[in-house]
Amino acid sequence: MKRVLFLFGELNDLDVDWLISNGRKESVGQGTVLIQEGKPINALFVVLDGVFLVSVAGLSNQEIARMGIGDILGEMSFVDSRPPSTTVQALVNSVVFAISRERLSAKLAQDLGFAARFYRALSIILSHRFRRMTLRFGERQHGSPSSETQSADELDSQVLENVYIAGTRFERMSKRLMAS
Repeated sequence: MKRVLFLFGELNDLDVDWLISNGRKESVGQGTVLIQEGKPINALFVVLDGVFLVSVAGLSNQEIARMGIGDILGEMSFVDSRPPSTTVQALVNSVVFAISRERLSAKLAQDLGFAARFYRALSIILSHRFRRMTLRFGERQHGSPSSETQSADELDSQVLENVYIAGTRFERMSKRLMAS
């Protein structure tokens, strides 16, 4: 599931409008490194178009994931203020929405309702990712997919209820930004 749906499912329309008004659309050329492992980043990114390769130097720069439309990049570094643990590079010409750390942090500090919704969404995103990685690691150790892996892809009913609204919000954001 695209991570932006978790985020936009927790935020309200005013929150999403604030993000759109305070972020910017950026073109990222094929082969461009958007996030470099170990180097601080100053923004949180949402992929609007394109595909990104995620790799880790400690694994001989092996691909660990591909991220596409609706995926969020840089969220771990945003949460813990540490440099990224992966490198993210555009596989094709791509477009991202970027919101600066400084601007987003200021909004989170002044608007506690927004902060609660935003951090709940990030905790859902990170929890979902960790659960999937843990189960996949177990599959590699034991061979075949388990029923637990399939259930890891199932969403809590409260989260699921917000997915349609989130999809509509993301579509609205994408149309608005891609037209500019």
